Amino acid sequence: MPVIAKTEEELKNIVHSAVSCDEDSITITDEKKLRETVIDDLIYTAVFSENEQLREMARKVIRKIANEFGAIPASIHDFYMAMGRGEVDKITTPAVNIRGMTYDVARQMFKVANNHNVGAFIFEIAKSEIGYTEQRPSEYAACVLAAAIKEGYRGPVFIQGDHFQFNAKKYQEDPEKELQSIKDLTEEAIKAGFYNIDIDPSTLVDYSKPTLKEQQYHNYICTAKMTQFIRQIEPDGVTVSVGAEIGHIGGKNSTVEEFEAFMEGYLEELPEEMPGISKMSVQTGTEHGGIPLPDGSIAKVKLDFNVLRDIGKVAREKYGLGGTVQHGASTLPDELFDKFPENNCCEIHLATGFQNIMYDLIPDDFRNEIYNWLKENLKNEWKEGWTEEQFIYKTRKKGFAPFKYQWWTLDSQYKDRILEALYNKFEFLFGKLNVFNSKELVEKYVKPVKLPYGAVKEG
Repeated sequence: MPVIAKTEEELKNIVHSAVSCDEDSITITDEKKLRETVIDDLIYTAVFSENEQLREMARKVIRKIANEFGAIPASIHDFYMAMGRGEVDKITTPAVNIRGMTYDVARQMFKVANNHNVGAFIFEIAKSEIGYTEQRPSEYAACVLAAAIKEGYRGPVFIQGDHFQFNAKKYQEDPEKELQSIKDLTEEAIKAGFYNIDIDPSTLVDYSKPTLKEQQYHNYICTAKMTQFIRQIEPDGVTVSVGAEIGHIGGKNSTVEEFEAFMEGYLEELPEEMPGISKMSVQTGTEHGGIPLPDGSIAKVKLDFNVLRDIGKVAREKYGLGGTVQHGASTLPDELFDKFPENNCCEIHLATGFQNIMYDLIPDDFRNEIYNWLKENLKNEWKEGWTEEQFIYKTRKKGFAPFKYQWWTLDSQYKDRILEALYNKFEFLFGKLNVFNSKELVEKYVKPVKLPYGAVKEG
């Protein structure tokens, strides 16, 4: 089992067994030992130490080592701009939300990347997930970067804030307060190395208004305000990739006309020389996590690829963006995934399908322990008419935080089976999405900058 440092002295001893460092510089003195044991001890300390100060110290050290190692947090903005210019085509970047066992799951993605020369792939966590999985941005970024070191991955590492979503009720009560809460989370994420942020005020779209532009008003205003805020604080040398969204996922399907209305208002609000968004999330008929039927199985979804294709074409040709973004896709049938690169979709968000694999393969007694906890502690989320299977399916994403250590330290016979299944799923999806052999292409456009933990623009 990895060692969790109990004191600052213990942490220093762990680090100095493979790395020499002072305030300004760091040198990896024993890469073999670093990857074999030291990085495990560091990430377990960064996640599980009872001392908040030690957790923070471990996260800072991991970031320093990652920079020196060559696994560097980066923005995918310039790669998507190359798509907008027609220099890159028929690639859909997988963006994976990891809710549990983050270090080990991220390792499987890096393994696929190493084995298939992949450069276009994103690790992400949504605002809601940060809450219910109890993974602050600094913890999540540390897990991803530690996983890169463990697997010997060098190159740009894309870490993304997904669905930094405005709460419509809170916004109605106090718009400035809600805007500030999204700014605070965004700054926290950028300091942790999240150089890709998806702003989501699509919850504020008001379909009761007579014109499309009026319907999108609060959406484009807040997206423009957040873009300006991000440009003010992003570190020197980084253009954070900013994503926008026009249709609330699970709502009605998006149209080209809505997209153009949003962009008209958004560009009017943005200073002329300021880089804007790089992509647009649209609604195509999916729902986050899929729609569970009474027996716990998932309803078939009719996904409209024309939405992706048509809005993506306008996004690229008229506005120079990377294209459209598909959410809620991990539970779709396997045979659909190679259609995304063909339909101007620059990015696809995947989460629940991986969670389902994890729950399917854990020991029965552990699964029952989690399910009993959900039934006891989340009774108020059990909607009228739901069967127990529907309730469990919808709430088990909240079973990672209270059992985090048990997930991370599962017996190897179960853990290895889960990780092998996840590796195979990542490998399948990365192949279908056409990101094999994308590393050199990504590195042609993305030039990551080695920045310290906590870096934001001064003044």
